[in-house]
Amino acid sequence: MNKGLNKVMLIGWLDADPEIRQTPNGRQIASFALASPRSWVSSQGERHDETEWFSVIAWGGLADICANLLSKDHQVYVEGRLQTRRWEDGQGRSHFRTEVIAQDIIVLTADRGDVFVDKLG
Repeated sequence: MNKGLNKVMLIGWLDADPEIRQTPNGRQIASFALASPRSWVSSQGERHDETEWFSVIAWGGLADICANLLSKDHQVYVEGRLQTRRWEDGQGRSHFRTEVIAQDIIVLTADRGDVFVDKLG
C-alpha cells in the first residue's frame, strides 16, 4: 500500500472577514485569505520582508464557527491539507487554484485585553 502525507500548518492574519456561502444542498463553506509574513537578513546584511498568501477553505461546522468567531486582522493557526482544483473557462483555458482545506483552526488574537485562544476544529 502506498502512503503519502499532505499536511499544512500555518500562522497568519486574515485580510478580511471570512466569506460565507452554502452549497446547493445546504452545506456551509467559509473562505478567507491568510497572510503569513516572514523576514530575514541576507548575507550582505540587508533586511528582507515577504508575505505569502494562502486561500483557506473550511467546511460544515468549522465554517459556521469561522463565521461567528473570525474577522479581519485576527491572527489564527490553521492546520489542514492542500488541495488543487482545475477548471476550464469559456475559452477552453485551464486554470488551477491551490487551497488549504482547514481541519483545525485556533484563534490566537488578543480579545478584550486577554489572550484569546479558541480551538475551532
